[in-house]
Amino acid sequence: MPAFLYRAVDPAGKKFKGLLEAANETAVRAQLRKRKLLPLSVEATQQRAGAATGLRPHRMALKKQVLVTRQLATLAGAQVRIEDAIKIVADQMKGARDISLLLNMRSAIIDGRSFAESLEDASGSFDEYYRASVRAGESAGKLPQVLEHLAVHIEDRARNRQTLQLALIYPALLALVSLGVIVALLTFVVPDIVRVFTARGAELPALTRGLIAVSDWLQRWGLISAGIMAAAIVSMLAVLRQPAMRLRWDRWLTRAPGIGALTLRLNAAQFSGTLATLVQSGVPLSDALAAAAGTVPNRYIRARVAQITQNVQDGAVLSKSVEAAGVFPPMLVAMIASGEAGGKLGDSLDRAARDQAASLKATVTAIVALVEPAVLLVMGGIVLLLVMSILMPIVGLNALAG
Repeated sequence: MPAFLYRAVDPAGKKFKGLLEAANETAVRAQLRKRKLLPLSVEATQQRAGAATGLRPHRMALKKQVLVTRQLATLAGAQVRIEDAIKIVADQMKGARDISLLLNMRSAIIDGRSFAESLEDASGSFDEYYRASVRAGESAGKLPQVLEHLAVHIEDRARNRQTLQLALIYPALLALVSLGVIVALLTFVVPDIVRVFTARGAELPALTRGLIAVSDWLQRWGLISAGIMAAAIVSMLAVLRQPAMRLRWDRWLTRAPGIGALTLRLNAAQFSGTLATLVQSGVPLSDALAAAAGTVPNRYIRARVAQITQNVQDGAVLSKSVEAAGVFPPMLVAMIASGEAGGKLGDSLDRAARDQAASLKATVTAIVALVEPAVLLVMGGIVLLLVMSILMPIVGLNALAG
């Protein structure tokens, strides 16, 4: 049954609001009257979500996704039906929009749709990786195991995101404050100093003349340039929403100097982790590959995985197909080959996924560790140039006066 958001008052005039499941608005009003409440308004939550968010669906916070997935995994593992598990989780949630999202999913399941199909209506909260994993788990009858894997995956993602955010807070604040100081110096301080120097007829050093040119440009064209840059970013994001352009962009990312190896490693970790979980859960290899293809973030690599899936369905060996795709590290190919030879593909994929994740984590940690000194060096160098460009004419004037 769908969920409805109601507002009502009791005979004493006290206001109440909440969510109720019912067949229609009339049934909701009848339930409220049985509770001796006068209904003021009753709205279907799906309509309300669309009205509140405009073009964008409601997105559940990552922390709440962790909580929901962990509870669903526990309840499904205890053989609780998924619609009942969702109702139990919704009863413990806070926030009308999150509760309505869960209750609408439950309503879709009661109406005959699968859990994976109900997640399609909540695509703003549960990404393609989540939905594809649930779809594969349901088709293989391994939903509790897949939900457990998803719970661990989302918990790790939340933990990594929090670690990354905490590590980048100080460099981001430092860069922001330094940039503000630099803009303020170029906009307000440098012009006054220039007037003093020009009034004395002093010949300015090349560094100072360059600083004056930058200051003049910033005052004349700074706002316009910022607007053009913002428009360019928005236009680029709009272009990348087109499938053909996004495919080209993702292909460039796999070959770009510096970030290409990191991109390949990230997608390899995602692919191998998903495939390992599904194979260990008893999902047929072709179905597991199809689901794993949907979880790969990079669309170019996703297309290559789709080709791998087709080759395996045609009878090809998995390790040979992965090697022919040319988008995964040789170590992953070797682990798949050894797993196939020993009849333990799931275990080999699991070890490969852990190795890829550990290597990726080490790389990200090193990059984050380098961000802070890099910001300090860049901003310190810019401030040094500003100070030198201001002090050099002052020293020249003192020399002339002496």
